[in-house]
Amino acid sequence: MNKNTPRSPHSILLLTVASLLLVGCQTAYYNAMEKFGVHKRDLLVQRVEAARDNQEEAKEQFKSALERFSSVVNFDGGELQQKYDQLSAELDKSESNAEDVRDSIKSVEDVSQALFAEWETELNTYSDQKMRSISERKLKETQQQYTKLIAAMKRAEQKIEPVLTIFRDQVMFLKHNLNAQAISSLQGELVKVESNVDSLIKEMEASIKEADSFIGSMNKE
Repeated sequence: MNKNTPRSPHSILLLTVASLLLVGCQTAYYNAMEKFGVHKRDLLVQRVEAARDNQEEAKEQFKSALERFSSVVNFDGGELQQKYDQLSAELDKSESNAEDVRDSIKSVEDVSQALFAEWETELNTYSDQKMRSISERKLKETQQQYTKLIAAMKRAEQKIEPVLTIFRDQVMFLKHNLNAQAISSLQGELVKVESNVDSLIKEMEASIKEADSFIGSMNKE
């Protein structure tokens, strides 16, 4: 379907129902966790930790994929099929790690929205204005820290797909051109691949640093 094609009333209804069910499931989950003493604030910290760890794993995987690509490009004898299989396996692992990163960032966004919405609502229930003022100031500080964190995570996430696109192209090219001449033709791509991976790793390290800072600030309170 063309993205400009209007959705039918039926499809809009289905999307609305699905969204409401998802929100309902999330609300039920958060409520259940709170009964066990695990509040949205705790869940946010846990999910930021998980997102940080997933980015750390993805960073190492992309380093490994780059090393494998470099070894293929600098091929100096041996079994070509084996080289292809190794590079293909690295791509599969990178794809999996990328999906973990995307899912964990979405998970962080979901619980942060629920936490901040709840916090905003509870501000209006204070009878003590001094306590309300302190809580409101803390909310704004946390939101500011979170904004920096999620921006860093998003920047890193946006660097992933260009790297995967290059790796997909190389793997597909080798699949249909598995010979020494094809390997040699990829040498000119190595600099571009290295540049893209280096940029990704830099953004991931910045994101991981922001995550550590955010977790530290949340755990101090």
